[in-house]
Amino acid sequence: MLRIFDIFAAFFGLLLLWPILLIVTIIGIFDTGSPFFIQERMGKNKQSFNLFKFRTMSKDTASVASHLVSNTTITRFGRFLRKTKIDELPQLINVLKGEMSLVGPRPNLFNQDELIVERDILGIYQVLPGVTGLAQVQNIDMSEPKLLAEIDKQMIDSLTLSRYFKYILMTVTGSGAGDAVKPK
Repeated sequence: MLRIFDIFAAFFGLLLLWPILLIVTIIGIFDTGSPFFIQERMGKNKQSFNLFKFRTMSKDTASVASHLVSNTTITRFGRFLRKTKIDELPQLINVLKGEMSLVGPRPNLFNQDELIVERDILGIYQVLPGVTGLAQVQNIDMSEPKLLAEIDKQMIDSLTLSRYFKYILMTVTGSGAGDAVKPK
């Protein structure tokens, strides 16, 4: 049932938000020269997929988890995109493709060994990763792998239709600070 909501919301989200997507793409061209960020991530059953986002960091930033990168790599426009969570909108394409859900554990990189071990233990990879979830609205990021896996498991085990919409609403209204980055 949640998959039906995912498809409906992603389709109409892209349809209604295309002017914003277009404007951000154009500004992104001037900001970094490459408005989209595509990164290989681990999905359901540990399958690889390409995650789509708007670029918020300079093009030469290392492809590692955000908490391992200095905040000096984030562009001024990127700060705005992160604060408003507009950088996440291209993931609606991943949702339409069936690679992600709107709500689920955030997909990790293949080089996040400690997080992979913790998530494996709790069976996190048995569900689709999400654009947002309980950990994101509680400001728990991938820098705390054990805690993140535990919160992901708690969300998966207790996810109801009302909580699904609650996490989306909390994200849209500003709960959660986004992925942490190192201070200067």
